[in-house]
Amino acid sequence: QVQLVESGGGLVQPGGSLRLSCVVSGLSFRFIDMGWYRQSPGKAREFVASVTAAGSTNYADSVKGRFTISRDSAKNTVYLQMNSLKPEDTAAYYCHYLTYWGKGTLVTVSS
Repeated sequence: QVQLVESGGGLVQPGGSLRLSCVVSGLSFRFIDMGWYRQSPGKAREFVASVTAAGSTNYADSVKGRFTISRDSAKNTVYLQMNSLKPEDTAAYYCHYLTYWGKGTLVTVSS
């Protein structure tokens, strides 16, 4: 059974940082590309970042230079380090692989 379980969301002030985690089970994690998406109320889900099995990364323009995606194959986990957070980063963040999605973790950036 495939499971993607996100954690690490919460309330943070503008300019702050959070690190999201996504633990993957039921898949050969070391061989798959992984991604993070987000969805704000009333908006479509959008791409945030991705990392290939080889470690190559890609980012949405809106988060380049502020967010870093990484993976740890020993822990079957993909991370999203988010720095210099802005109110517009407020969203539910989802881990993704092909047709599989986690349930999301909520990030709220507010003073």
